Amino acid sequence: MRKSTRSDCSKFSLFIIQQLELNMLREAVEAFVFVLSLTILEGYCESSGAHSHKPGFQTYSLNGKWKLYNSNGSLSLVADVPGCVHTALLKQGIIKDPYYRFNDLAYRWISLDNWTYTTTFSVPADIRNKQKVRLVFESVDTVSFISLNGVAVGKTDNMFRRYDFDVRGLLREQENVLTVGLSSAVAYAAERSRTHSSYSVPPDCPPPVQKGECHVNFIRKAQSSFSWDWGPSFPTLGLWRGVRLEAYDTLRLLYLTTTPVQDSGLSRWSVEVELHFDTVVAAEGYVTLLLPDLATRQTFQASLPAGQSRDTLVLPVNKTAPVGLWWPNGQGLQKQYFLFVQVKLEGGFTMEAKTLVAFRTVELVQEPIAGSPGLSFYFRVNGRPVFLKGSNWIPAHAFQDQVTPDMLRNLLQSAADANMNTLRVWGGGVYEQDEFYSLCDELGIMIWQDFMFACALYPTDADFIDTVREEVTHQVRRLKSHPSIVVWSGNNENEAAIATDWFGIPVSQRPSTLKTMSHSMSTTSGRLFRRCEDRSRPFLTSSPTNGAESEQEGWVAQNPYDTRYGDTHFYSYLQDCWNWTGFPRTRFASEYGFQSWPSFSTMQKVSSPEDWSFQSEFTSHRQHHDNGNQQMLQQAKLHFRLPESQDPLQAYRDTLYLTQVMQAQCVKTQTEYYRRSRSEIIQGQGQTMGALYWQLNDIWQGPSWSSIEFGGKWKMLHYFAQDFFAPVLPVGFLDQGALKIYAVSDLSSDLTLWAMVTVYKWSSLEPVCTLASTAMLVKGGSAVPVYKQPVAALLESCGNCTTLTCFLTFHLEERGGQRGPTNHLFPCSPREAQGLQIPSLTTSVQQDGEAYAVTLHTSAIVPFLWLDVGDIPGRFDSNGFLMVTRSRTVRFYPWAPTSAALLARKLQVTSLRTLY
Repeated sequence: MRKSTRSDCSKFSLFIIQQLELNMLREAVEAFVFVLSLTILEGYCESSGAHSHKPGFQTYSLNGKWKLYNSNGSLSLVADVPGCVHTALLKQGIIKDPYYRFNDLAYRWISLDNWTYTTTFSVPADIRNKQKVRLVFESVDTVSFISLNGVAVGKTDNMFRRYDFDVRGLLREQENVLTVGLSSAVAYAAERSRTHSSYSVPPDCPPPVQKGECHVNFIRKAQSSFSWDWGPSFPTLGLWRGVRLEAYDTLRLLYLTTTPVQDSGLSRWSVEVELHFDTVVAAEGYVTLLLPDLATRQTFQASLPAGQSRDTLVLPVNKTAPVGLWWPNGQGLQKQYFLFVQVKLEGGFTMEAKTLVAFRTVELVQEPIAGSPGLSFYFRVNGRPVFLKGSNWIPAHAFQDQVTPDMLRNLLQSAADANMNTLRVWGGGVYEQDEFYSLCDELGIMIWQDFMFACALYPTDADFIDTVREEVTHQVRRLKSHPSIVVWSGNNENEAAIATDWFGIPVSQRPSTLKTMSHSMSTTSGRLFRRCEDRSRPFLTSSPTNGAESEQEGWVAQNPYDTRYGDTHFYSYLQDCWNWTGFPRTRFASEYGFQSWPSFSTMQKVSSPEDWSFQSEFTSHRQHHDNGNQQMLQQAKLHFRLPESQDPLQAYRDTLYLTQVMQAQCVKTQTEYYRRSRSEIIQGQGQTMGALYWQLNDIWQGPSWSSIEFGGKWKMLHYFAQDFFAPVLPVGFLDQGALKIYAVSDLSSDLTLWAMVTVYKWSSLEPVCTLASTAMLVKGGSAVPVYKQPVAALLESCGNCTTLTCFLTFHLEERGGQRGPTNHLFPCSPREAQGLQIPSLTTSVQQDGEAYAVTLHTSAIVPFLWLDVGDIPGRFDSNGFLMVTRSRTVRFYPWAPTSAALLARKLQVTSLRTLY
C-alpha cells in the first residue's frame, strides 16, 4: 500500500512522495538513526525550573516544592508537586498515617476544606520569547480555579483530563506567581446535586457501613475516593501529576499514536501513525517514519494548518522483514519495535520523536454457537482463541502520588508469576499512569479497560457531557498505542443497575431515565470510538453486559446477567462455595470472589494491641462490606472448625489465617469450574472463555476480596492462583457421586495426557493406592474429561477407605513425566475428616543463591500449610499447600536484603489442625 489514508476526524492531509529502494534503505536507516540518537526527545524534567531545550520546542518544569494553605490560612506548609494535600500534611508531620486505626474518620476535615497551591518562579527569556507558551497540567484533582500573576487563566473540573492554557502574555522574567485554588470535592458534588432537579441521578450516598461521602457521581473524580466496600473515604485534592510550561515557535506534538494493521490476506503488516499537532502558523514540509529493525522507512509530504490538527499516515512494513508478534503471557513473546518520527518543515524546523509499536490483532468473537441460544464471547489474539485468566485491578493507593513504579512492577510481576494474562482496570478508580500500561506491554498482561464510571447513574447536563467527551478523547489517545489494552468497556455495572432497577426509580420515570442515560453513554463512548478515536479494538457498553445483544436492545439489555451472552458478575457469600453447581455456567466470568483478611503483619502496621480481636471496634470499622466479617466465618464454618485458642492474640491470628484458607479454596473451586467449562455446552450454557476474579490488589490494610495485600504480600489465594491458572491443569470434582477429572490446556499445541490418582488416609503419610487413566488426546485450547469413576467404589477398592477417612491427589502425566501442578479433592469437609492429626513440624532455612531454601519435616498430613515471615518482603514459590510427604523444600524469594538467620527467627508455620 503506497498511499496515505485520512481519518474521518482529520483537519489536514499528508501524501506519500517517495519510498526508498531496498538497496538504498540500509544506508538511509543508519544515517537516520544517527540523527535521531542526537536529538531524540527524552521526556520532561522532574525538578522545578528544569529547562528542557529541543529545537523549536522547550519545556520548563514547575514540579517541585510549592506552598500550600487552607481556606482560613490556619495551615501553611511546603508541598510537593506532583502530590496531594493529605500526603503534604503527612510529610510535614501535621497529620499521622491516614491509614492508622480510625484516622480515615479523624481526617475527614481535610477533604471538607478548600486548599490553595502556589509557587513563584522565574522564566528564562528563551521561554518567554517563543510565539506560544502554554501552561500544562497533566491532571488536577479536581475542581480548581487557576491564576497567574493575579490574572485568571482557567478552571478545571475533571481529574482525568489534561488542561493547558495560553500564558505567553502573562509571563515576566522573575516573580511569576502561579496559584491553583482547589475546592472541596465533597462540597462541589453536593452543590451540583442540589442544583440538579430535572431528574433523579442515584445513588445519593454510599451505604452507611462504607463511612463515605455523598454524590460522587456528580464529579469527574475517582468514584472510589468517596468510599467503597473495600476501601476508605479519602476525597483527595491536589496536583497529582506534573505541571510545566511548553514553549514553541512553530509547533508541538500533542499525541503520537500507533495502530498495527494486518491486511485481509494476512500477508502484510502496516502501521497507522496518528500525529496530533498544535501549529502556530500554517506550514509545509515532510514527515519521515522509520522502523529500523524492520528495514522500513517512508517519507510523506505534510501540509499543516494553523491550530490543532490530526491525520493518519499508513506505513507499510517491508515485506522481506519477518515481523515478531506481541502475545499474551503464556502464549508467546512480547515483541515491540521502536518507531522513529522526524518532522522537517520549510525554514529549517526539525522535530523528532519515538515510540514503541507492537504487532498484534484482537477480536471479540460474538457469534452463534451450535446447540446453544445466544452468542459466544471470547477474545481471539493473532487469530488464536485465548482464555482470559486473571483478576480485577483497583487503585493501588488512596493517594495516587504514592504509587511508585516499584509498587506497580511488584504487583504486575506478581500477576504474571501467577500465570495471569489479563487484568481488568475497574471503572471506579483511575486511568492508570503510563508506567502501568508499559509494564503490562512488557509482561504480556492484557488489559480490559473500563472508563471511569461505576455503580451509578450520571447527569447528562451539557457541561458534564462535554467534560466527559474531552476525558474520553484524551485517555484513548494517550493509551491506545499499548498492545496490552484489548477492549474498552463503558463502565462498571451501570447497565445492570439500570436494567434491574438497583436504585428504585419510580416506574413513571424509568423509560425517560433509561433513554437519557443510554444515549449519553453511547454518545460519549461507543459512537465516539467507532467514528473517530479507536476502531482497532472492541468496545463494550458496560460490564457485565450482553455485548452485541445489549447494543441491539439499545445499549441496555433486559437482563445483562444472561449467561448466554457477554460477561457476568456473580457473588454469593452464603451458599456453599465448594458446591460448583451453584455457579453460573457463563460465557465469561469477569467478576466473582470472596473476602478474607490480610495477615497479622500487615494489620499490625495500622492497629494497636486493643484492636487484635475479631470482635474489636477496629475490626468492625475496617470492614466496609455489610455483614462481611460474619459472612466469612459462616462460609468457613461450612467446612472448617473455627479457632479455639484461649490466647486472644493467637485466636485473632488464627482467624485471619482461616479467612484466607476459606477464600483460597472458594475461588479455586469457582475458577476451576470456569476453566473446565471452556469446551462444553450443557443445557445451552457454557463455552466459558474468561475467569477474572475480584480482586488482585488492595488500596489499604483491611478485609477485601484481594489476593495480594497492601504492601505486596501474597495471600493464600494468590499462591493458589499459580496453580489454578497454570497453562496445563487437572480439575477434579464430584458429580452425582462420581469423581471426574478434566485435563485443561491453554497451549496452542496438542498433548497426550493421562490422569494419575493417589488415595491417602487422613491418618497416614503413606499412600493407600495409585490409579491411572487411559491416555487421551488433549487438543490445544481445550478442556477434556480424562477420568470418571464412582468415588465410593474407588475409595472402597483402596484399603476400605471412606469419604470421611480418605482424600485424593491427582495430576496429569505425559511421556517424560508430570505436566502441570498436583491437585487435590476432599470427599468430605476437613472439619469432618477422621484421623487428621496435629503434626509435629520442624523447619530449617539455608541460603540458596539469591533465594532461601526452607525445608519442612512433618509427622502427619498437613492441609493448608502456611509459611509466614512477618514483614520481611518477598514471596515463597509455594504456600498454603497440602503436605503429603515427610519432608518438602520450598524457596523464599526476598524483595529486599535479608538473611537466613532473620528468616528462621521470623518464620511461623500454621496449619488447620493447629487451630483446635
